[in-house]
Amino acid sequence: MAFCRFTPRQLEAFIRVHEAHGFGAAAQALALTPSAVSQLIAELEEAVGFRLFDRNTRKVTLTAAGAEFLQPATVVLAQMAEAERLAAELRRRTAGQVCIAAPQVLAATLLPAAIEAFAQSHPNVQVSVCDTPVDLLVSRLASAQADLALGPDLAFGEAVLRQPLFDSPWVLWCAPGHPLARLAQVRWPDLRAHRVVAAGRDHERSVPAMAPDRPADERITVTDVVDHVTTALGLSARGLAVTLAPAYVDGFARPMGLVMRRVVGPEATRQVCLYRPSRRAASPAADLFARHLAEWVQDTGNTTFTCPVPDATK
Repeated sequence: MAFCRFTPRQLEAFIRVHEAHGFGAAAQALALTPSAVSQLIAELEEAVGFRLFDRNTRKVTLTAAGAEFLQPATVVLAQMAEAERLAAELRRRTAGQVCIAAPQVLAATLLPAAIEAFAQSHPNVQVSVCDTPVDLLVSRLASAQADLALGPDLAFGEAVLRQPLFDSPWVLWCAPGHPLARLAQVRWPDLRAHRVVAAGRDHERSVPAMAPDRPADERITVTDVVDHVTTALGLSARGLAVTLAPAYVDGFARPMGLVMRRVVGPEATRQVCLYRPSRRAASPAADLFARHLAEWVQDTGNTTFTCPVPDATK
């Protein structure tokens, strides 16, 4: 296979001189001096074996041979540019950075395990976690402060795409000695006589909506609202309150000594979703991690994050 005797830079100089009808304007477009452009053209003419331009004091025009050479030179340069673009994309796929926003519990439990698994096959991609309150997840993604977001089902606009990953039931967390811990299943009216603390405005809004078909006098109202789910769990662990939270907070709640109880009549479910921007292209690295996360969560070995809820804790 014979190799070309001319370079992409020489071809680019040839095309720019033709478009600009002169060496001075072509030099400006290429950020070179006119003499450097002239040298590139001379080298290309020597390589191809014929003169490319007729030069006079007013303008530079293609020779007959140069006119025939123009079209294949343009095609070759475009194909080389496309090859470089594809090479750069392939480099980014194996080396890049991804920032994913997530609320406290998911950022501390699910994501580290998913990132650890991802790093085994993509060691050159750095995934960072941005701790983000639930109410700010979508806005942080839409404003390009994060590449991806992981969190509960949220209202979102046209700037964000949502991909459901798994469902997790809302359950009651309480201290083992709490009166509600003696029940195998808790019904919504059972909660009315007890102090209910919610973790953040997201939980505060969600609790009243969990049993919309119940009579007004049986609906649950939140007694207190704290900023972090760990605070709500801590208060509940001391028997000062109970809290309703998705079952996937299990990794925080169990070490505090809390027990889980199913709340029925009806049972409410929280959907955890992966969010990505719709109005800007995700980087190849972000696409890779998004696909990995969706597949990893669905893997049968990772069902702990859907947290099956027992009727009673033994």
